[in-house]
Amino acid sequence: MKPGSAPTAAALTLLRKRHRALLEADLANVRDGVYPAELLFQLPYRHYARVAPRLAADLPRVVGRMKRGDFRDLPTSVDLQQYPAYYRRTFHWQSDGYLSRRSARMYDLGVEVLFGGTADVMRRQIIPPIVAGARTQRGTMRILDVGCGTARGLSQLMSALPEGQYDAIDLSRWYLQEAAQHVGGGATLTTGNAESLPWPDATFDTTFSVYLFHELPRATRRKVWREMLRVTRPGGSVVIMDSLQCADTPEMSGFADRFDAEMHEPFFADYQRDDLARGLAEVGLTIEDERTHFLSKLVVASRPSK
Repeated sequence: MKPGSAPTAAALTLLRKRHRALLEADLANVRDGVYPAELLFQLPYRHYARVAPRLAADLPRVVGRMKRGDFRDLPTSVDLQQYPAYYRRTFHWQSDGYLSRRSARMYDLGVEVLFGGTADVMRRQIIPPIVAGARTQRGTMRILDVGCGTARGLSQLMSALPEGQYDAIDLSRWYLQEAAQHVGGGATLTTGNAESLPWPDATFDTTFSVYLFHELPRATRRKVWREMLRVTRPGGSVVIMDSLQCADTPEMSGFADRFDAEMHEPFFADYQRDDLARGLAEVGLTIEDERTHFLSKLVVASRPSK
């Protein structure tokens, strides 16, 4: 499938099959007691109802930005120099990039619309390996969410594993303000760059990240992976959920091509070629599991004990 072309009938059939498999896995996790059934119905409908008119009103700005290719249309009130160059852009052509509370408030609904209501379903597929680790561990499990954004993934994990001790870090203070609405006082939220995590070695039992690495340059991905390895205790887990990669399902590569071509995702094409499991192994992690969920990919790794 060429970029911008219509999906083939075979690709659409595969897409529907993968969607059905995702929903079946979601229900199986509930049946197995991995997470509570209420997570299946926990979308913040009232919040989305308030945000939807703003998202609709903002759409002409998004379309205009897309047509102009104006990925530098960022708030003039923000000191951009305090952020890495790769971050100073309007990812997805969204207004203000990640640099305003307005953007943070509209983000979750925008992502749910983009992924046809499956974003939260895919996010919570990080929960099974983390819960499995908690069941084999004595004492309170300390967990770090790297690049937490609005903390939709973290808040779902907290519902499944309320006895955990949680930290989260993100580069956007505005998105952390939104995250605080989801997690309340249940997690310590830190503004910072994941390339240099502000915790000592071996602090956490598990570190995880959801949908971060496709928005980072290749060298930066490795810096963050090394930091996640460093702050995870020996024998602890590193869990990554991110976009599906072309090698996983070549038949669906056209969907990735369209996303790369139509959305402002400058590092997505390289991410597609940078296999997650190989990259994590490259920085010293041991790969424990690798699987796909609809349009996402899950890799579970561990820090070697020796």
